[in-house]
Amino acid sequence: MAALKDIRIVDITRAMAGPYCTMMLGDFGADVIKVERPGSGDESRGWGPPFVGEKYGSYPGESAYFLSANRNKRSLTVNFKDPAGLEIIKKLVEISDVFIENFRTGVLDKMGLGFDDLKEGNPGLIYCSVSGYGRTGPYRERPGYDAVVQAEGGMMSITGPKEGPPSRVGIPIIDITSGMFAASAILAALYERGSSGQGQLIDISLLDTQVALLSNVASNYLVGGEPPRRHGNAHPTITPYEPFQAKDKGFVLGAANQRQWEKLCDTLQQPDLKNDPRFLTNQDRVKYRADLSEILNNLFKEKNAAEWLDQIQKAGLPCGPINTVPEVFRHPQREDRGLVQEVQHSSAGKVSLTGFPYKLSRTPAEIHQSPPLLGEHNREILVDLLGYNQVEMDKMGEKGII
Repeated sequence: MAALKDIRIVDITRAMAGPYCTMMLGDFGADVIKVERPGSGDESRGWGPPFVGEKYGSYPGESAYFLSANRNKRSLTVNFKDPAGLEIIKKLVEISDVFIENFRTGVLDKMGLGFDDLKEGNPGLIYCSVSGYGRTGPYRERPGYDAVVQAEGGMMSITGPKEGPPSRVGIPIIDITSGMFAASAILAALYERGSSGQGQLIDISLLDTQVALLSNVASNYLVGGEPPRRHGNAHPTITPYEPFQAKDKGFVLGAANQRQWEKLCDTLQQPDLKNDPRFLTNQDRVKYRADLSEILNNLFKEKNAAEWLDQIQKAGLPCGPINTVPEVFRHPQREDRGLVQEVQHSSAGKVSLTGFPYKLSRTPAEIHQSPPLLGEHNREILVDLLGYNQVEMDKMGEKGII
């Protein structure tokens, strides 16, 4: 039995943050109806290469980017700028639990799809708004993009080589974590509704997410007043906790406390390191980080990474190789942990998707719907769920409403 089997979600988001949120909820069994623009749909459908499946419209197929965030959803095409399309959305919302959007603040209110409008027909509605800067403040109407917010929110300033330029994280980390925060907030609101019977408005901002992700770095600044600096791949307050270069490839090891540091010295048969006054405490090691890194790198270059990792792992210390993405998907944990899931796509045949990071013993996540083709579920939603007939559907199709 799916954890969210009785929950229906109307999703008019696109790109990554909103779709990632609703994919998570769909993984737990919610009926996610993805509302898209007729003819083109979610713009991420065209964000490739690579593409899979058959060509449609202006797209050479379905982009891998779109596949990554849109499993477990049904696709409905609706032009809700048309009054008839707007009526379809309102009918859907009346029989749904959650409405999620990622338009600029104020756009949907002008169209009659704001929280105050929709809660009249559904007082228990959970309305989730995902935007760049939130629904309040002087930036509320600005568009939000992951890379821009990584820059503006401080992440790039602390990411990258110590003496090099600021760098963005290699995945859309702010979009993804905003989607995760949105999913958590929706689940909390649904739980609260169980006792109050009332819905509520959830306001998720990419900038808020970015500031929250600064976490310990932000705390260090707010408490100590010292602006954080880039440390490359090293940890700002713990050392050694960074990559090292072996004879053949790099690996990462960490000694997060004094016991681990002393055990590492013993494992490496380096008593002089343990007794060196520069490295006696973590504070000392942070102060003389460059000296320690040089000593350890010179040592590790004497053997291949696998030899060092075997030795360090047997000592119970945290370490691991720096893998490429192909190596990740050959990882020994992959099969047992279900890190890759195969699904039968409507036009591409069998495609591989990343697996579930959440494992529930009694109500596990599962893929019950492959990432949908554009408008793939128009008939079953409009006819079976909302009661339109085929003639009405045909007329709406001719007018570009669906």
